[in-house]
Amino acid sequence: MQAIIATLGYVLSADGREVLMVRRDTRPDDLHYGKYNGLGGKLEPDEDVVSGLRREIREEAGIECTAVEMAGTISWPGFGRGGANWFGFLFRVTAWTGTPLTGNDEGSLHWVPIDDVLAGKVPMWESDRHFLPLVFADSPTVFHGVMPFAQGKALSWSFTS
Repeated sequence: MQAIIATLGYVLSADGREVLMVRRDTRPDDLHYGKYNGLGGKLEPDEDVVSGLRREIREEAGIECTAVEMAGTISWPGFGRGGANWFGFLFRVTAWTGTPLTGNDEGSLHWVPIDDVLAGKVPMWESDRHFLPLVFADSPTVFHGVMPFAQGKALSWSFTS
């Protein structure tokens, strides 16, 4: 089964203490319903990953990314509907222009303190707690991880940096 290539971006506030997240709350049949997540989505065939990230954030948040840092990559075999494999490019968006929307077709947008995200005070995929400390590290290094899924649960997590 071919992997779905996607981007996942974490838009940081000017002081770097908050992150813009979508609360997936518009469609009860959504695999992510009720969970907070970064912004992003599937890459179009004619896009490189940074162009795809910028397009997704423009569509989902109404802002333009002006500074993007690669955080890492994750292979999520078995994560999607029907056991689809996903491969994601993760980014930190450290500068942007515009005024973020309050919501989009997938849910409402919220500025969330990064400390609350890392402390588990925000409903999200339990598995995100494995890699988000790498994304939000004080001195981040690019990482490459693998997180196999079965029946909606992560089976393991490993990474190199």
